[in-house]
Amino acid sequence: MEKWFRRIRGALGMGLAWAAAWFGAGMVIMLVFLLTTGSTGADVPYPIGFGAFGFVAGVTFSGIIGLVEGRRRFDQMSLPRSAGWGAVSGFLLSAVFVVMVALTEDISFLSNLVVLGPVFAGAGATCAAGALALARRAEDRQFLEASSEVAEVGLTEEETQELLGGGG
Repeated sequence: MEKWFRRIRGALGMGLAWAAAWFGAGMVIMLVFLLTTGSTGADVPYPIGFGAFGFVAGVTFSGIIGLVEGRRRFDQMSLPRSAGWGAVSGFLLSAVFVVMVALTEDISFLSNLVVLGPVFAGAGATCAAGALALARRAEDRQFLEASSEVAEVGLTEEETQELLGGGG
């Protein structure tokens, strides 16, 4: 049961991290619209809407990683593989969003998916690569902190020669 709570907590954390990144992107878009047109022209403020999409995409990414990558830890994945799964999660989110809007309004499904799909896939790939880079950096920091404790222990002369290849 503890394993499931840890996975759920990880998925929520990933969702919050992606929400923060997408919120920032929404702020930039809102500022561009405000500076160029004088209004945002949107029903929902861009930062809030993008933040919500980012949260769902992050949780989706975490679920995909849990299903596909199995026992491998997140920080053990390759960067291209992580970015690929991030792109898949972003594209899935765009497809679900376009289908939901197409069901409620009279719009073209394919033309909207052609526009939103690559944008959300790119955002998902970027967030996945960034999350992996942060995970690796945090792991490197833990190793550095642990190595300082090992350095305090010290090596004997015989161990030093063996480590350097000089011992028989």
